[in-house]
This record gives sequence, C-alpha cells and structure tokens, in this order.
Amino acid sequence: MLRRVDMCYREIASAMASLRIPMLIIHPEAERITRSLAPEVAEYTIPFSFLTNDTWTRDYGQITVRQSDIWTACDFKFNGWGLKFAADHDNLVTSALFDKGIIRGDYENLLGFVLEGGSIESDGRGTILTTSRCLLSPNRNGDLDRIRIERALCMKLGAERVLWLDHGGLDGDDTDSHIDTLARLASPDTIVYCGAGTMEGEQHDGLVAMRKQLSTFLTAAGQPYDLVELPLPRQMKDDDGAPLPATYCNYLVTPEAIIMPTYNQPDLDKEAARTLEKVYSRAVLTVDCRALVEQHGSLHCATMQFPREMLIGHDK
Repeated sequence: MLRRVDMCYREIASAMASLRIPMLIIHPEAERITRSLAPEVAEYTIPFSFLTNDTWTRDYGQITVRQSDIWTACDFKFNGWGLKFAADHDNLVTSALFDKGIIRGDYENLLGFVLEGGSIESDGRGTILTTSRCLLSPNRNGDLDRIRIERALCMKLGAERVLWLDHGGLDGDDTDSHIDTLARLASPDTIVYCGAGTMEGEQHDGLVAMRKQLSTFLTAAGQPYDLVELPLPRQMKDDDGAPLPATYCNYLVTPEAIIMPTYNQPDLDKEAARTLEKVYSRAVLTVDCRALVEQHGSLHCATMQFPREMLIGHDK
C-alpha cells in the first residue's frame, strides 16, 4: 500500500503549501522526495534526510514551550508507545535537527521522561488535558504515580493544572488512548470530543463514560466547558478483519485553516467538517486518510507543528 500512503502525504503537503506553511520533511531520501513534488509544493518544503523507524512525527517530534520570547524544544523520550515498537531512530530526530542546524532556539534534553505529543492537549494558558490510561502506562514512566507525573508535566511544560480523562479508547488503537484520538482543547473554554456512535460494545461504553466525565470538568475560570461532539466514523477494518481507530479528532490546527482527515464516508466527513468550521471560525481542508488509519494513525499523528521562528531561513 506504499503508493496509497505516498499519495496521502502528497495531499497533506499540498494542503500545507496552499496555506503557505513551510514544511520539514523527514525521510532517508528527503531530497529525492522534495524534487518529486510539484513546484508550488516544493517551494515550501525543507528536506531533512534522516533514518526513522516510522511516520508518526507527532509522538517523537519536539514539544515546544514558550516563555516570554524564548522558544524551547523539549526533547522527551519516545519508546514506541510503551515498548510496543522499535523507536531507536525516531528518538534521535529532535536532537539531530539541532545538531544539523535545521532548528534553532533553546534545546532541553528530557529523554529521561517518556512523553508523546499525541498524549497531551494544551490550551496554551496553563491547562493540560490527557488520559490516565496512557500516561500511567507501566511501560512509559512506571516508577511514577499520577501525582508525580502531573508535577513533572507542570514543571516541564509550564502548565498550572492537568485534567485526566479516565475513560475512552478506540478499538484498534496502539497508543493506549492518546488524547488526540478522543478530545481536543479547541479554546480555553471549548472541548471537541469523539462521539460514541451507535455500535454497542466496550468502545461505545467507554466513549459514553468519557463524555460524562468531560461534563464534570471546569475551565480555569471555574465554568463548565462547552462540549462539541464530532461524529464517530463507521467502523473500518483491516484486511484481517481487525478494527481500525478512525477518528475525526485527529485534525491539525493551523493559523489559517483546519486540516481534517476523512475516511470516504461522505455524510460523516461533511458533518465533521461543518462542526470544526463552526468551532474554529475558519476554513476546513480535508485529506483522505484511509491509508494512514490502516497503519493505526491519522493526520494529526503524522504531523508535528513548531514555531516558524525556530526553522532557520523560514522565520518570516
């Protein structure tokens, strides 16, 4: 299915280029790939040839923190979602970007603490949203309890509080319930979340319990969150009949538009796009991500944003 995956990435790159967003492409043959892109896309592409284990830059890429006018790239340890898969190459990408002069700014080595970008959501104002199933996984930071992990998140990311979701998960998910498959902090007072759908079972029950718990969360100002439901895609399966973790929550926010995954389910694809357009008050671009979800991830998982000021030569 490499051809289909390649086409999916080219669509993502085209969407980025249409928004005039510079892109860093990480691949062992990044130069060749860049030359194969349409000129109007290649114009916004910076190739970085580097060996990786997989494609999920969300989880091994730098998590960027801003304090005053200083940007810091936090390089946390990525261990293949709790030692499920090899991650020896992925775990070196962030430091290599600095060593090769692709990224500038402050670099903080936090490789003693396991944290994936897809496992946390931030409103940028001191609140972190995460899931207990992921961050309390014994194969991540098994020597730390909830209180110590929460303290570490606040200290390392400059957060003031952590909201823990104790319910929810998608069938076929390898990440132990990453928050970016379930619920997103659209603003300091709005949470977009994945609906439970109609199919009965453990997934449905967990998502219903998640919705109930979300309704108990309060904003930093002490008010209930505005909760906005995204539809759950109809069940997708791989060639062996195993379920795939399709979700519209795995969208990417950019300054000009939302880039949202679709799954060839026109009615639900359109409903999800209309919902996000209303929540964010900006255009929604869509990319068919069926090829990615067959690898148990989607659009947000395959991308990681960082400040333009940190990308040398593309800081305007």
